[in-house]
Amino acid sequence: MRKLRLLVVLLAVLTMLASTGSNRADASASTAAAKKKGVSAWKFNGVTGAMADANVGWFYTWASDKQQIKPPSGVEFVPMIWGRGFVTEQHLGRAKAQGRTLLGFNEPDRADQAGMSVKEALDLWPRLQSTGMRLGAPAVATGGDLAGGWLDRFMKGAAARGYRVDFIPLHWYGSDFNAQAATGHLKSYLRAVHQRYKKPIWLTEYALIDFSSGTPRYPTKERQAAFVKKSTAMLEKLPYVKRYAWFTLSTQRGHGTGLYNGTQANRVGAAYRAAR
Repeated sequence: MRKLRLLVVLLAVLTMLASTGSNRADASASTAAAKKKGVSAWKFNGVTGAMADANVGWFYTWASDKQQIKPPSGVEFVPMIWGRGFVTEQHLGRAKAQGRTLLGFNEPDRADQAGMSVKEALDLWPRLQSTGMRLGAPAVATGGDLAGGWLDRFMKGAAARGYRVDFIPLHWYGSDFNAQAATGHLKSYLRAVHQRYKKPIWLTEYALIDFSSGTPRYPTKERQAAFVKKSTAMLEKLPYVKRYAWFTLSTQRGHGTGLYNGTQANRVGAAYRAAR
């Protein structure tokens, strides 16, 4: 009888310890996922270390899967259905298996990106919705705040058809390299989009790049770091901005705005790492 009682006590202790460990793990994952700060990323040597050093809570790859990236523990992957060619059972299945939230089409308002009409995007939307995942609108390159713009017509069409859109992903690139002014321009854009649609916003691409001459022009690392400091402080405080991601993690494909050279943060990366 005494041995039986000891066994019962031992099992109770083990169950309690297992539960405590599980709760701690869940809490850790929840804390990471709750971070607004994320990053867009391609696979490169040192990507896991760079992502861990950047202290982000989530990332995406412009794809339905992680693209062979092994994220740090607790960092959430968010899949995307990039365009019409990816609305397949295979890609939708990958997205559902690897994430809980799904990003819609990438810059469908640009012919050199997803390049889709509003009608085509609406006709395909039920396929994305069928995953049951939390669903972000197509991320337009520009004009998300404009009446009659691509996003406005999509949102009106989705409402008319009874489709679900849970939040609005946005892209923003500033050509004014003054950190104070650029942050103000970005804030005005985010506010205007939120006021139009009354939905949470994810800023999934943003940086300072001037495209006006046809050849991208970049600010100095000093100016970029100053903008990162001011903009992230602003984004963390805006209640309707739920997540944000700088473009992009690596200098290998981030050209003038990348944050890391391998696992080493440059000046801009150090500023982004410090954001809370």
